[in-house]
Amino acid sequence: MIKNKISVALALFMPFATYAAENIPSTPEVLKVTSSADDGSAGTLRWALEKNNQNPGHYRIELQSPDSQPLVIKPVKPLPEILGPVDIINLDWQKNGKYAAIDGSGYIKGNEPQSCPGAVSGQYGANVRTTTMPGLVLRDTHDVTLQGVEVRNFCIGILINRAKNNVIEDSRIVGNHGGAGIMMTGDDGKGNSTATTTERNKIIRNTFINNGDAMEATRGASFNLIAENFITTDDVNNKEPSQGLEMLWGNDNEVLHNHFENYSDGVQLNWGNRNYIAGNTFTNLSSAVTLSGTGNIVDSNIMTGNRVAVSVRPQGEPGKNGTFGINRITGPAVNRITANIMVDNGKPVKRCFAGGSCLDGYAGAIVFNVPGLEHAAFIGNRGGGISNDTSKLEKICAIDGQSADCEKTPNKDQQAPAITRVSRTQNALTIEGQVKGEANTLYRVEFFSNSKSTEDEAENYLGYQMVPINAKGQGVIHDQINIASDLQVANITSTATTNDGATSPLSKPTALK
Repeated sequence: MIKNKISVALALFMPFATYAAENIPSTPEVLKVTSSADDGSAGTLRWALEKNNQNPGHYRIELQSPDSQPLVIKPVKPLPEILGPVDIINLDWQKNGKYAAIDGSGYIKGNEPQSCPGAVSGQYGANVRTTTMPGLVLRDTHDVTLQGVEVRNFCIGILINRAKNNVIEDSRIVGNHGGAGIMMTGDDGKGNSTATTTERNKIIRNTFINNGDAMEATRGASFNLIAENFITTDDVNNKEPSQGLEMLWGNDNEVLHNHFENYSDGVQLNWGNRNYIAGNTFTNLSSAVTLSGTGNIVDSNIMTGNRVAVSVRPQGEPGKNGTFGINRITGPAVNRITANIMVDNGKPVKRCFAGGSCLDGYAGAIVFNVPGLEHAAFIGNRGGGISNDTSKLEKICAIDGQSADCEKTPNKDQQAPAITRVSRTQNALTIEGQVKGEANTLYRVEFFSNSKSTEDEAENYLGYQMVPINAKGQGVIHDQINIASDLQVANITSTATTNDGATSPLSKPTALK
């Protein structure tokens, strides 16, 4: 089922518009890059980019080592920004899987977060607004394809800024310790979002190793596809293991079939709406998925060995501006969490670089009110050079006590169902219980099983029942679910989701009788 979803998504993300250009040849001229030098002479990457930019659409750039050793290019100064349409292809990767490396250590000195200044004086590293010292830049352009390259040791590996219909595929992004390994952003140069400028890009089948943030989709980045990537880091070679993917004011993106491990957050959504996160695996993360914004869907993922599987963050009332200058969405924030496998979470993974969950007691499968870096209750690193004055940060009602300006419990504070009885025949379970909710609406109640009596999460997804809620706000659960005869079932848990998509935490486990 997940593979089918990915196939549909890939089809939908084909460019919606064809950029017309006069006199574009059907067969572009090939510019061959075979030299590791950076003096602008023929055969160098700098020469190829400069020539391409004089007449975009007329060239194809091919990288190939002149000997058996992989091509390693160390620019001595920033490379020219790339103008599309153009394909930049490493032929060695296509033939034998060897990457052509573009290495920032030629002019970016030091491998510390402090080497990468932010846009605000005194700030640095990951987690601060920046477009500083990128390796490859796609800005105000379209239809650039990169394949088979390794981009390493920059502050930002690849910057996609106000650019559309680009493809980064089959590449390796390593050790970029500033903004991100790949940063997609609609940043207007002053920190504001721009709509419809950073759309329909594809980040597919790449490997990300030891970047501060592996990826970002921020400030209006929308309708982008991030699929089949492997994202990892370690605590030795990465001083700020922050997010596998951060989406700040990023909407309508699809995140499919990726693997995230060892970061503070796998996917962190900051006021992003209608993003679809499905078929991914998450492990050894402080928070596998962190949600704020509204209309986001977390569907059919596998989440194991994390501190929290899904953290649902509170956020301010409509129109309220926080210390971080955030313009809040209108209407209640609701996010759907559906059909995920969650098991063996609650682990002591207290890795909190601008995310994660390090507040005592906030661990498990689906957890409400996990503080973010905009909250006074957040424990962790908010970013290099950022003030930690909690008197200027936001309060959470459930943590800091009720007040006029505190942030209420997310997802409408929807409570879990109460499963009162579970019985089994060989091939079926009969489940009974109640759910409380919004009067005169229809709820989706999902059921999960665990194979051990000590487990209280969602080891197996069994199915769902649509339950009407009566005028008194009460619904009756009575469902029979067919199961495999050899499925080990010790107990059942469940979630309740409102008709507009707000999902509860998991219910307490109910043992079979």
